[in-house]
Amino acid sequence: MNGRAAGSGEGGTFPHVPALYRSEVVHTRVAPLRYGFRRRTYFWLVDIDDLPRPPRLLRPLARFDPRDHFGGTAPTLRAGLDAFLVANGVTDADGTVLMLGHARVLGHVFNPLTLYWCHDSTGRPVCVVAEVHNTYGQRHCYLLRPDSQGRDEVPKVFYVSPFFDVEGSYRMRLPLPGDRLDLTVQLRHAEGHRPLTATVLGTHRPAGTRTLLAASLRHPWSTAAVSLGIRLHGIRLHLKGLPVRPRPTPPTQEGML
Repeated sequence: MNGRAAGSGEGGTFPHVPALYRSEVVHTRVAPLRYGFRRRTYFWLVDIDDLPRPPRLLRPLARFDPRDHFGGTAPTLRAGLDAFLVANGVTDADGTVLMLGHARVLGHVFNPLTLYWCHDSTGRPVCVVAEVHNTYGQRHCYLLRPDSQGRDEVPKVFYVSPFFDVEGSYRMRLPLPGDRLDLTVQLRHAEGHRPLTATVLGTHRPAGTRTLLAASLRHPWSTAAVSLGIRLHGIRLHLKGLPVRPRPTPPTQEGML
């Protein structure tokens, strides 16, 4: 896993990739009841055209498979992303694309949120794609055009939590990571209600063999732990009296399941 700077352009210098971010994820729910949790994990930041390839013995700890993203049928991550972008009228994201998310660990992966920062051939930011996975095996992508602070808002159209209807919007703050990872996703309902806020804070580490081993020992089978943790918190919320909302058919989307 030879690290390198992903490049530079009008948007400035890109962070060193591949990288691992030691991170803390915080969910704060304020309605219809107060509930929150913190979870420590790690995320990869990679160039989708130059994916890391660990030494053979460590490959079960980090595998990037295009079947885990978009429609699951494209031969590469770039091909899957391009199909989605073209279907949504984006034709100039032909430069560097940096992806933040989880890799497969011991054959398992679950990515509640995967982010793609897309640039043109000069390095100018074009858009951000936020790919959301729910625990029912479904996926949906949101196309964002963030401002200079990395902020944008999109209507919520995809069922994620069983305790929230598909309504409202997501206010996202998604600046490209550097030495620090600092993301916020906030669910907003009518009349200014903000029932759920999720934040991700992390610290950049070049993704070498020793860094990957340390992260794997600190968070063994990390993606399975994410999936299990989400389900356990769902059980707790249901036991606290939150009713499960009906799950509608997900919207049809080019390049998606």
